[in-house]
Amino acid sequence: MKMMILGASYGSLLSTKLLMAGHDVTLICRAKTAALINAEGTEVRIKLRDEETHRSFHSDDMPGRVDATTPEMADPSRYDMIALAMQEPQYSSAEVRGLMKRVAKSGKPCLSIMNMPPLAYLKRIEQLRDINLDDCYDNASVWADFDPGKVTLCSPDPQAFRPPEDEANVLHVGLPTNFKAADFDDPEDSAKLRQLADDIANVRVEGKDVPVKLRVYESLFVPMAKWSMLLTGNYRCVLPHSVQSIHDAVHGDIDQASTMYAWVDSLAQKLGASPDDMVPFEKYANAALSLMKPSSAARAIDGGVSQIERVDRLVQTIGQNLGMVNDTVDTIVNTVDTRLEENRVPVRMSKTG
Repeated sequence: MKMMILGASYGSLLSTKLLMAGHDVTLICRAKTAALINAEGTEVRIKLRDEETHRSFHSDDMPGRVDATTPEMADPSRYDMIALAMQEPQYSSAEVRGLMKRVAKSGKPCLSIMNMPPLAYLKRIEQLRDINLDDCYDNASVWADFDPGKVTLCSPDPQAFRPPEDEANVLHVGLPTNFKAADFDDPEDSAKLRQLADDIANVRVEGKDVPVKLRVYESLFVPMAKWSMLLTGNYRCVLPHSVQSIHDAVHGDIDQASTMYAWVDSLAQKLGASPDDMVPFEKYANAALSLMKPSSAARAIDGGVSQIERVDRLVQTIGQNLGMVNDTVDTIVNTVDTRLEENRVPVRMSKTG
């Protein structure tokens, strides 16, 4: 199959897994990064089970082929499936917004590996169809043309980052867990997704299994298990005047973390999730023991950005509409709001000064 992936950073992890399974990928990114990938390929570092050091997997050594291009040059009609791997605010740029219109018009199935679920995906959930969630998105109109049945969500559980000392075509996987996707509405689209999952599962390197699989589930709510993790760990990395690691956000006060986690799980279950769709807190807390860096959202805020994905606000808004209010969630949202507003102040001053 041929997959187009919007986003060459986190998207290169999914890309590498597809390339290893013999599928072809086009990565959508900035012109400079596209030129680098087209010249040198991609490198993703993954630690195999029972090995102490990461291995580097280079796209040039794989059976599938990768190339890269810019949003304005991309033609969605050439692909079997589209993956969405950019940060949600990035879809608001003029070039990407134009591409998203072409993606929607193409009718191709879209697999999101964003933390922030596409608004079209949430419309597949009965209790959310009549709730106005537009204010949770940087630009909700991006999703207006999409058929909800053609959009699915994949919980982006693997943790990965671009090493600052390396080029933009390098990704380091810190926590090699699995992508967990919900089925599409159309059985033919779901069959394609399950074929990709099977092909990825069958890959071996020197007879060894390769971590980071794609798992597919019938339940729409399995990907929402990530919400508990994000509210308990990722967004609580953002402090009023600094940031902390995911480890410290979770284990600094394990009782508060457990309470937060359970509350978000209960929200998902009120939407229709089964307890079996969720990830037990103990499993997440154990994974968080190795997450010694602040979350990407916290690092971005500390680096001065004024827009990030707002799953915290999404969970708060859904909760309010379901009659569920949580003081810790409100504090998280207020803290993130304040830090982002502080980052916007120098921009406004420069324009007026």
